[in-house]
Amino acid sequence: MSINFTRAINFRSDMRTAPKFKEPNFTKVTDNIWDVDKSFKEGMRVPARIYSTERLLKNMDLQVFDQAANIAMMPGIEKYAFVMPDGHSGYGSPIGGVAAFDVDREGVISPGMVGFDINCGMRLILTDLTLKQVRPKIKELTDNLFKRIPAGVGSKSSLVLNRDDFKELSEEGARWAIKKGYGWKEDLDVTELNGKADWADNSKISEKAIERGMKQIGTLGSGNHYLEVQYIKPEDIKNKALAKKWGVFPNQIVIMFHTGSRGAGHQIASDYTQSFLEVMDSKYHIKVNDRELACAPFNSKEGQNYYEAMGCGVNISFANRQLILHKIREAFSEVFKKDAEKLGMHQLFDIAHNRASLERHKIDGEIKELLVHRKGSTGSYPPGRKEIPKKFREDGSPVIIGGSMETGSYLMVGGPNAPETFDSTAHGSGRTMSRTKARGMVKGKDLFEKMLRNGIYVKSVSWSGLAEESAESYKDIDEVVDAVDSAGLSKKVSRFTPLSNVKG
Repeated sequence: MSINFTRAINFRSDMRTAPKFKEPNFTKVTDNIWDVDKSFKEGMRVPARIYSTERLLKNMDLQVFDQAANIAMMPGIEKYAFVMPDGHSGYGSPIGGVAAFDVDREGVISPGMVGFDINCGMRLILTDLTLKQVRPKIKELTDNLFKRIPAGVGSKSSLVLNRDDFKELSEEGARWAIKKGYGWKEDLDVTELNGKADWADNSKISEKAIERGMKQIGTLGSGNHYLEVQYIKPEDIKNKALAKKWGVFPNQIVIMFHTGSRGAGHQIASDYTQSFLEVMDSKYHIKVNDRELACAPFNSKEGQNYYEAMGCGVNISFANRQLILHKIREAFSEVFKKDAEKLGMHQLFDIAHNRASLERHKIDGEIKELLVHRKGSTGSYPPGRKEIPKKFREDGSPVIIGGSMETGSYLMVGGPNAPETFDSTAHGSGRTMSRTKARGMVKGKDLFEKMLRNGIYVKSVSWSGLAEESAESYKDIDEVVDAVDSAGLSKKVSRFTPLSNVKG
């Protein structure tokens, strides 16, 4: 059944020069799966497939489908260009996009499909504390966190690194931080890749990337990056057996934060996007429909250089989150007058959503080595995959899906149908409007007071930054999660409710 929706809005409708994009005809596969045929745009090698409820699909900006179609034209792509229910338009690729390329059959690598905040991700920390213990101290605790963890555009760390330190960190990742005393060895066991991209080569990153990154380890950044103290309502535990096994219980206090490789990752992406533009057509005769999708064959010298530089971005982000975790433990210890160990502050998982990963997947009965690009989408591995840390391998990988600061977030587990999307799922709520439009609709101070009335204390660097992150700016997290749960890409374990939030 082919369906064409009439929509009144576009994500970029507040921009005077917003381009016009064509509405696809969608073929409904299930209530949560919609296909766009290769006939939508000339040159598509594979269809596009969108995981979404009908309501979310109707409200996606049209550029999402145009960008998915552009990705579907790229050399070596397999099966589909995927979009998750949190999908919205981004640089070259939709945020919430997934695409896999056969590295033995002209498959490419593209910074625009990885994302500029390389290995941006979520980290979830458990505690033995309860809501009753923490609520009376939430202002003191949040103020302490805000003081210890720099946030905002251009924020700088209290940790002073020289170039040699930073270059070592860029090849060692979270392991560098552990070696320096910023965390516990067990943290590595519950971090993707054990906290280190072992293919990283710091000779492939520029001096400008080093300069931008060496002052930002242990900083939160701005935009949708946040640190949130959350609790678990008893009725929000959806898989009681798995929650208990993983150490999740009713009224528990947990901490979730979201950040990445900051300026260093952005610079790496910028550098290689430009270098790919210089060789893509002239040397490799690759033509893309959007220069923001600049790419090179994965097995080429240029493709390998970016892959190794991207590995440095991955490690920078792991080290950044590791140092933030250390500071969180310090803040809780100071406020509650106990060591972090006695407070039960164990990391549950660290998972990223801006990376290209070499993985083996079965396609038409054949096992192939693929480069899976996940931009604003999260790995969601079913039981048994080698990508899953040993602690979780028999359960499936933990999946962390963050919501807006007014709503809530989810812990999920890799679902039975995840192989259909190369083991991928959504990463968050997904924006519904630009930051400019959000600032025009919401006043930061009014939002602060509203959140306080609703029992959420927030600390932000600026009122305008706070306004950009209002609930109205994002899709309904419950509907996004219901879509991937119903589709079997990832399954619910527990929902978390915000108690306080630190914003850039």
